Amino acid sequence: MKIESKTWGKTLDGKSIMLYTLTNSLGCRVQLHDVGAGIVSIVVPDRNGRMDDVVLGYAKATDYFGDGPCMGKVPGRFANRIANGRFSYEQTEYQLDLMPGRNYHLHGGPIGFSNQKWASRIEGNSVIFSYLSADGEAGYPGEVLAQIRYTWNDENELIMEFSASTTAPTIINLTNHSYFNLKGEGNGDILDHNLQLNASNYLQTDNNLIPTGTLVEVADTPMDFTTEKRIGRDIHQDYDAIRNGKGYDSCWVINGYGKNKTNLAATLSHEESGRRLQIYTTQPAIQVYTGNWLEGCPEGKNGHVYHDYDGVALECQAFPDAPNNPSFPNTFLLPGKSYEETIIFKFSTL
Repeated sequence: MKIESKTWGKTLDGKSIMLYTLTNSLGCRVQLHDVGAGIVSIVVPDRNGRMDDVVLGYAKATDYFGDGPCMGKVPGRFANRIANGRFSYEQTEYQLDLMPGRNYHLHGGPIGFSNQKWASRIEGNSVIFSYLSADGEAGYPGEVLAQIRYTWNDENELIMEFSASTTAPTIINLTNHSYFNLKGEGNGDILDHNLQLNASNYLQTDNNLIPTGTLVEVADTPMDFTTEKRIGRDIHQDYDAIRNGKGYDSCWVINGYGKNKTNLAATLSHEESGRRLQIYTTQPAIQVYTGNWLEGCPEGKNGHVYHDYDGVALECQAFPDAPNNPSFPNTFLLPGKSYEETIIFKFSTL
């Protein structure tokens, strides 16, 4: 494995933004940067050996700060939504930063993990990013040390190992928010991609996409991806979960999830190129977001302008609003305990 690093840009206060390029023996490569510990590019072959970059990303390093799509980055402390930005622990209520004009907290808020510069280093065949979140940052209790180890191997697997510890009871939910287009970024929308989810239920939500606490069976609904289906087939159906998000923006419950057990969560494929992405995780759920609001985001790589539905995010994570739903899997992290989760992106051809 060859790992190269260089300075990609500067933050407003003059700190260097680092760009890492990991290249395996097949010539396939991944680029990472330390704004939000994010993925910039993943270059893999189609069935004929043609290389393309299959994730969306920006032309400038500084465009990754404060962007709406959270492009390729790690949101936190808590990915996804928390109703009213509030949660309680042992009768103490905490108020988190709300999204402007909204009644919920999203992806850790405007000063969340995805908008911070992380420390970074190369260690063996991996790049490790770490971030120390202060007690009270964005309203969260406890000082949290978060770490993500990215490893790229000769099987074209990108392995992401997430860990965190805290000085006080808090909540944690980490994921990666990359947008995939297996035709190559900037080459049109993803409505012709096939998707299969290892999920028989999804989380019902209200108009603001906040879970109601009810799990709904996908059978006989447009949310059924238990067998391979074109993303675009039902994306404009008059169905609450789709209409409220202007496309797919829901959380599916992974069948058979369990602690320390890695499950196949999703398979994304594109027939014409022959590329396939399989996603494995220890997490209990996967949020599927079909890039419904990409219009107007910063300029993409190679001068591309991204439009709605030009990429799909497949975010393995805990259940949204879990701290306010006792029936959901626990997302509280206590001092002396460690948060540990894994996500694997495995690329191959059909």
